[in-house]
Amino acid sequence: MMELREGGLDDPRVLALVAHHQAEAHASTPSENAHAMNVDGLRHRDISFWGLWEGEDLLGIAALRALASDHGEIKSMRTAPVHLRRGVARTLLTHLITLARTRGYTRVSLETGTAPMFDAANRLYEAAGFTDGPPFGGYPQSPHNRFMTLSL
Repeated sequence: MMELREGGLDDPRVLALVAHHQAEAHASTPSENAHAMNVDGLRHRDISFWGLWEGEDLLGIAALRALASDHGEIKSMRTAPVHLRRGVARTLLTHLITLARTRGYTRVSLETGTAPMFDAANRLYEAAGFTDGPPFGGYPQSPHNRFMTLSL
C-alpha cells in the first residue's frame, strides 16, 4: 500500500532520487535553464517535501513551495525509475494540489522542461488542468522551460 510521508531529506534513498532527478534535468536541459532543486534547496522553510513509499521502497518525491499567501509552486516531482507507470506521479500531484487548497492557495504553478524526457510529466499536468502561463518566481523565459498554472 502506498503511503505519503512528509520529510525524509536525510534518508539515503531520498538523497539518491533527488540526485538522479537533478542529473537527468541537467542532462536534458542547458544548465542555466535546469531548475531542479538540490537537497539544501528542498530544506528551505517555505518548502514542504514529501515522499511516496510502499513499505521501505521509495516510489517518488515531490514538494510544495509557498510563493505567496495565495500561490504555491510544485517542485521536484520525480518517480523512481523502477516505479514508473504505477500512478506515483498522479498520487503525488493530487496530494500537493489538495495541500495547496488546504493552505488557502488560489493557484499553484510549476516549471517543467520541454525536452522529450518531460513529455509524460507535461501530459500529467495538462490532464490535471494546468495551463501554460508566463514565467513566475524569477524564472527566466526560454525555449527549454514551460510554465504552467492551475487555478484552485
